[in-house]
Amino acid sequence: MKKTHRIFLGVGVMLGLAMLTGCIEETFPLSDMATEEQVQESPSSTEAMALGMPAKAISIWDDASSHSFFGYPAQMIIRDMMTGDYCQSGAGIGYGWHFYYWAQNKQMGDGYRRAQFIWNFHWGFMLSVNNVIGAVNPENATDEQQGYLGAALAFRSLLYLDMARMYEFLPNDIFTKNDEGFDVTGLTVPWVDETTTSKQASNNPRLPRADMAAKILADLDKAEQYIGKLSSTQGQTLPDLACVYGLKARLYMWIEDYPNAQLYARKAIDETKSVPLTEAKALDTKAGYNTATDFMWALQPTSESECVQTGIVNWTSWASNQSTFGYTGPATDLYICIDKSMYERISDTDWRKKEWVAPAGSALDGQVAFTESAEMNFADFIPAYASVKFRPGSGNADDYNTGCCAATPIMRVEEMYFIEAEAAAHQSAAQGVTLVTNFMKQYRDPSYACTVSATDAVVEEIVFQKRVELWGEGQTFFDIKRLNMSVTRGYNGTNWQDTQSILNTNGRPAWMNYVMVRTEQNNNEALVNHNNPDPSDKYTPWTPSAE
Repeated sequence: MKKTHRIFLGVGVMLGLAMLTGCIEETFPLSDMATEEQVQESPSSTEAMALGMPAKAISIWDDASSHSFFGYPAQMIIRDMMTGDYCQSGAGIGYGWHFYYWAQNKQMGDGYRRAQFIWNFHWGFMLSVNNVIGAVNPENATDEQQGYLGAALAFRSLLYLDMARMYEFLPNDIFTKNDEGFDVTGLTVPWVDETTTSKQASNNPRLPRADMAAKILADLDKAEQYIGKLSSTQGQTLPDLACVYGLKARLYMWIEDYPNAQLYARKAIDETKSVPLTEAKALDTKAGYNTATDFMWALQPTSESECVQTGIVNWTSWASNQSTFGYTGPATDLYICIDKSMYERISDTDWRKKEWVAPAGSALDGQVAFTESAEMNFADFIPAYASVKFRPGSGNADDYNTGCCAATPIMRVEEMYFIEAEAAAHQSAAQGVTLVTNFMKQYRDPSYACTVSATDAVVEEIVFQKRVELWGEGQTFFDIKRLNMSVTRGYNGTNWQDTQSILNTNGRPAWMNYVMVRTEQNNNEALVNHNNPDPSDKYTPWTPSAE
């Protein structure tokens, strides 16, 4: 079959390709733009505002100078690009510039679009969430309105927990202080809620980890109180009580409160209706990792969503190698791949290994199932180590109107099993071994055996299995940063093709301390001299001669 080289550009908005680096004038978002009067007499208005939260999560950023600016799913890809597990490969790697700057550790400073997209997207999303929270007075709200309030508090917790962990400065092999010589260790981001005024925002310091954690926990406690009154989660696009417990589990892992992390991970498992994906469901060529109801919490675009109508500026276009229209796949010869050394460590008896194309002649060669296409046979094109995990919507590889409607997982129950196991291992290595072994043997690999017993080794093994499980879902970043793990992309036989991305670190990478944008320092005097140091180009790419 003749190889097809085409990429969809014509439907919906035509987005510019220029790589711009100037600052966008966007001030700190405040939540005093909405009033209680907007919704207090209309539950339907509350519903409309609440459903705007998951819609905002998949919105295209106002400044679409890159085709990587498609909301929360893009943030997940960005975080994965910063690890050593998730790489781009193929003859069309030049198309990958929209994301590979994050893998290359370039243009990470406070004046670049990449820093601006991350910062401004999160705060724009926070504005939408704060508007819902500020508009609902629980004392005179209906049960349904209180349920939406609980969902909004969970969304706010999700955003603050993500931002706190991304922007928290932790020492690394390059920096111990910022560019101005200040020690900003443990500082996260400022707190803005529905009561914050413009005056307060103009002098709003970064919160230390403990203070941020306390505020997030207070929100989650309130969410736990109200969210059970929500009659519908809208196909998992709104969080439920299990998601609140899951967020608490993530929070307690971050602050190293392992007993509570273990407790709330188990509460999430027991509360949720979600169950670990089976081999048949996960590897299904039409429904694998693209169905919202398979997840605890998900984002679900529709054919009318702007990101879908672009055809290319969306999750499917970048996360699925199996489409004839997306950025990744045979249309461009650009592929999302698993790191070779990571792939080789996965046992051949672990069915998850079939989520990536096996090398020719290996034990699993020919056992990977590909989504069907009327235009091409993907097996003829998709190379070794390339992902087949994320299928296009409904398994439709040819029509972007359907294929781009794949759900994006925000939280899966499998994560809770691994949090429970790791948290237990920090307290008792033997208990951690038991929990990870039970999960793996029951759900993933009946031949699994944990062959280590020391605490650090058990934790590393559990986290490795979690990395395999959640590959491509934006969570591995947080574990690498939290546990001070190294990123190693350069080694003999590496499949990292973009030479500027082949970076090795000693412990957590400096680039995992995100840099706040310059405009925020201009508008918030408490941030002056208290930004994170710019990590751009601080690592020298590995070359074989360096071995």
